Amino acid sequence: MQNLKLALVQTDIYWEDSGANLAMFEEKLWAMDQKVDIIVLPEMFTTGFTMNSANQAEPMNLHASKWLLQMAGQLKSIITGSVIIKEKGNYYNRLLWATPEGELLQYDKRHLFRMAGEDNYFSMGEENKTFTCKGWKIRPQICYDLRFPLWSRNSATPEGEMDFDLLFYVASWPASRVMAWDALLRARAVENLCYCVGVNRVGEDGNGVAYCGHSAAYGFKGEDIIQAGESAKISIVELDGKALLDYRTKFPAWKDSDGFSLD
Repeated sequence: MQNLKLALVQTDIYWEDSGANLAMFEEKLWAMDQKVDIIVLPEMFTTGFTMNSANQAEPMNLHASKWLLQMAGQLKSIITGSVIIKEKGNYYNRLLWATPEGELLQYDKRHLFRMAGEDNYFSMGEENKTFTCKGWKIRPQICYDLRFPLWSRNSATPEGEMDFDLLFYVASWPASRVMAWDALLRARAVENLCYCVGVNRVGEDGNGVAYCGHSAAYGFKGEDIIQAGESAKISIVELDGKALLDYRTKFPAWKDSDGFSLD
C-alpha cells in the first residue's frame, strides 16, 4: 500500500442544472495545483439533492458518465461522486467511480432518506462494493448510509486481511444535523480500524435546505487529518498506508470483533 492522496471537493451546487455544475466542477478541477490519486465530489453533484428523479435522471454512459471518464483520463486521477441514474425503469442515487484507464464502477445508495421522501422516488441499492487504488481497498458509501454502522462494518480473515482500508462518504448533509455528521465519521474510522473521509456540500438548495460542509478525513485512531470548515474549498489529504498496517498489527482489535450477517 503506497500513500494515497485525495482531493475533497466541498462546494455549492447549482439546483437541478447539470450543465452548470459540470462546467463549475471542471473549472475547479483544472485549477488544482496538485496531482492526486482520487478526486471526491459530493452527493448528487450534478443536480443537488432533489427528489425530482423523473426529470433529472440520466441513463448510464451519458453526460455525467462521459464527463467523469473524460476528466479522469485528462487529469490522470480517479474521480467519484453520486448522480441520479435511470436504469430499467428504476431511479438510483448512484455513486460512479471513473478511472483514468476508462473503467466506470458504481455503488447504489442503500439507505434512502425517508424524511425527504427519497424512498418514494429512488430504488434501494442491494450490495456493498469495494474499489481499489494503489493497493488500497476502498469502500464507497452515500450520505444517510453513515447512520447505519452494520452496513459499513469492516471484517477480517483469521490472518488479519480486512475488507477495506478506506471508507468514504459523499453527502448532502444538512447544517441542522452536522453534529451527527462529525461524530459518526470519526466513529466509523475508529470502529473499522480504517481511514474515513466525508465530502459534503455547502450553500442552500432549491428547497431552502442549508449545508455547512464539514468535509473531513479521520485517521484509524479517530484523529483529525483534515477539517475543511464551512466554506467552498478543495482540501488535499494524504493517507499513510504503512501507518495503518502497522497499527492493525500493534492493536489487533479485529481479532475480538463479533461475527455478523446482513439481510
